[in-house]
This record gives sequence, structure tokens and C-alpha cells, in this order.
Amino acid sequence: MDAQKVDMFLMTNGKFFESHQLGYIREELLKLDDSQWSIIQTQQFKDPTTSLIISLVGGGSLGIDRFIIGDTGMGIGKLLTCGGFGVWTIIDFFLIMGATREKNMEKLQQVFFNASY
Repeated sequence: MDAQKVDMFLMTNGKFFESHQLGYIREELLKLDDSQWSIIQTQQFKDPTTSLIISLVGGGSLGIDRFIIGDTGMGIGKLLTCGGFGVWTIIDFFLIMGATREKNMEKLQQVFFNASY
């Protein structure tokens, strides 16, 4: 894939991933051919800031923040325990942004895997 497209992708979507993952993403994108560009462009990633806001506003105690990022099991666990009686909710205030970025990376790695086969 063209280096200019890769840089444009990283500039527009860099906030959805951990900073240490950007080098790996760049290398993997450069390996792809141009026909995969439309698939990469159509991917929608979850915004870590939105997840944090939802967690802080009150969705954290009901597990809504976990449901939004696709972590259904943990969402159900938080819902049934009212956010782990508040403890899990407070811990998630600090972890939800990283968890969102990890889910985004898993989604992108799935695209890389599908593109290679």
C-alpha cells in the first residue's frame, strides 16, 4: 500500500490505538496491496474518549461502557453486580480507554488476518 495512504490512516485513526501499536500497524498496512484500502477505510473504531465519558456519566455501573466496546461478558457481570458494588466501576474509570484501544486493535488485526488469506 502507498506510504502516503498509510500515513493518512494513522493521522486520522491514531487516537483509536495505543501509541506503541502504531509502528506495527504501519508495517502491516504497508504490506497490504491497494485493493485492501477500501476495506481498511470502511472500518469503524470505537472512540476511547466516548467510552470514558459513558463510564463516568453513569453507564459504568450498569456495564454500558463494556457493552459498547463489545465486551459483552464483562458488561453482563457489571450489570448483575451493579458495577461490582461500585469497585469495578471505579477501576474501569482508569481501564476503559485502554480496553477500548485493545478492542480496536483486535478488530484491525482481524482485518489484517483476513487480508492475508
